[in-house]
Order: sequence, then C-alpha cells, then structure tokens
Amino acid sequence: QLQLVESGGGLVQAGGSLRLACAATEGVASEDTFSRFAVAWFRQAPGKEREFVATITLRGWSADYADSVKGRFTISRDNAKNTAYLQMNQLKLEDTARYYCAAGAAPTREANYKYWGQGTQVAVSS
Repeated sequence: QLQLVESGGGLVQAGGSLRLACAATEGVASEDTFSRFAVAWFRQAPGKEREFVATITLRGWSADYADSVKGRFTISRDNAKNTAYLQMNQLKLEDTARYYCAAGAAPTREANYKYWGQGTQVAVSS
C-alpha cells in the first residue's frame, strides 16, 4: 500500500506561483515503495473531466507535460523524502482546479495509476 497526501494548494493571483507537494507513506512490509513508481499530477476543474498535467519517471530522469502547462510547470521528486513536487509558475485563471497526485508502474498521460491522493485545491484569481 502507498498513501499519497497532497499539500501546497491555495489562492494565488494570476501570474503568481505555487509549489504543490505529494508526500507518500509506505505501508508496513509493503512491496509498493515510492521509488518504484512513476508519479503524475492530474487536475480537475468544476464541471470538467480530470486531465493530465505532468508525469515523472521513477528516478526523475525524464518528465512529460501537457501542452497547456509546458514551460510554466515543473515536476520533480525526492525519493529520499518520498515526496514529489509540482512547481507552478505564471499561473493563469484556467489553472484553477483540484490537483491530484498519482503513482503507478509507468509514466503515462492516461489516468490508470494505481494510487491516488485526495487532492489539493488551487484557485487563481485575476
């Protein structure tokens, strides 16, 4: 078992920055350790489908981003701290959503990750 908890959301003005964190807790005697999983961030705005934001490989050597956030968002991870991050810069009104962290066997844009957090809310104001 792997438990994911997001933090760092909040209200920010357009053009501002936020850094989200995804802290993973490993179950006792579990074979599912954080460092064995790719990590992704998804988001869901009210009335919209959940959409892919970014994903990073097991050791953080490679990342992939949705076109809508490329150049503004950066995904990273620290396996020693069992934590992944999403640095969000130049935030836009359309970035307002609930952001979810997910962990799975392979980095993919599809939402078929094994573990999910409860999400953290990001609101961007004008």
